[in-house]
Amino acid sequence: MKKIKILTDSCSDLDGTLLEKYDIDYAKMNTVYQGKETSASLTWDHYSPKKLYDTMRNGERVTTTQVPMQEYKRIFKKYLNEEFDIIYIGCSTKQSGSVNTANIVAKDLLEEYPDSKITCIDSLNACIGEGMLAIFAAELVKAGKGYDEIVEDVMNKRNFVNEYVTVHSLDALKRSGRVTASSAFFGNLMSIKPILISDADGVQTPIKKSHGRSKSLKDIVSLLADSIENPEEQTVYIAHADCEEEEIEALKRLVKESINCKDIYTVYIGPIIGASIGPDAISVWGFGKEITYRVGVVD
Repeated sequence: MKKIKILTDSCSDLDGTLLEKYDIDYAKMNTVYQGKETSASLTWDHYSPKKLYDTMRNGERVTTTQVPMQEYKRIFKKYLNEEFDIIYIGCSTKQSGSVNTANIVAKDLLEEYPDSKITCIDSLNACIGEGMLAIFAAELVKAGKGYDEIVEDVMNKRNFVNEYVTVHSLDALKRSGRVTASSAFFGNLMSIKPILISDADGVQTPIKKSHGRSKSLKDIVSLLADSIENPEEQTVYIAHADCEEEEIEALKRLVKESINCKDIYTVYIGPIIGASIGPDAISVWGFGKEITYRVGVVD
């Protein structure tokens, strides 16, 4: 049986510790930041999180690109040449076109490497939710599961990622096209803090209004507490866009008080998602109930 490599992309927000621990690599997107295009490094090789988010706080827009075709060729060929079969878990196609590009590159390369496999999976998620699926896949590799079984299990797991994120406003998300313009009213009042999820199709959408920042933090933890399943067996992830340490610690306390989870792990929201969601966003994540809600669909 051939070796299996799990790949993801810059939207997964796996930090260096997680990438190394689970032996995951990633295809890099790009940011255009202060007039310079650089690869979107999850280990923050080109600028610090604070520098990026302070730039945005000062009113400067940071733009992004999807994974370039040449980057997919580079990383796929790297592991094909090392005789790996590849499972790539990418950002939701509702939020990035990267998986579509990956499929084109994979099809071409498999003509050159006919005895190899590349599967490109739309995670239906972004941020650490995408990263959680990559970790899930890596754990299956470590457990000795077969290639097809891992692909099937990841596909089946996608709608069980429970995400709750609160932002100060939807302005950055609206500009980037990651939420619909009709949703902008959620962020128009200073005291209203929207809470967002990824719906069943991977669309980022507001589902609730909270009155004030403190209430929004309580609400995202409460929502996760209601939806998470078997918390004692899993890590709850907190992802944030350069929030104050005191606020992060307060959120950790709320999680500990409300959810009997095995562990809590905190990561920065990386350059790509950060450029879209804006400074001071903060979120909680775990595997739980199946996501069935779809934007614009009435039961």
